Amino acid sequence: MKRAEGRSTCPTNFTVETFGDSWSLLIMRDLLTLGKHTFGEFLRSEERIGPSVLADRLARLERSGIIVRTPSETDARKVTYSATERGIAAILLLYEAARWGMGGVPMEEGDPWEAVMAMDRDDVLDAWQQAVREGGSLLGGAESAFARLSARARADV
Repeated sequence: MKRAEGRSTCPTNFTVETFGDSWSLLIMRDLLTLGKHTFGEFLRSEERIGPSVLADRLARLERSGIIVRTPSETDARKVTYSATERGIAAILLLYEAARWGMGGVPMEEGDPWEAVMAMDRDDVLDAWQQAVREGGSLLGGAESAFARLSARARADV
């Protein structure tokens, strides 16, 4: 039986086809790590994705069941994007990619990734998934997983 999309039924190939382009994993980083949810927020990322490429990657992630597009109740021209459970499962991939990538880039003083990586891995992953399910992210905002874990660590001292 031939697949509608993709080269094979190999799980590694599926992962590469979903996140192997130059932008999809960065879009998921922005959504899951930084708490971005709108087209305009994604456009303002420092990597400077173009609007047509962004639209294409968002549509591809939606077709793959990684994200869901929700129209605004107040403005028919606006939509928000959020992760499905399948998308939330990609948190592990983002975490490990960040851990690996930290060895290749200089870290700035106070970069939250250093603090995140110093925390218990399972605690981080659990808190991150919970935050995303509640509409948050790892690093974005007062209710982020990082803020909650940091507060918990201060309370334990």
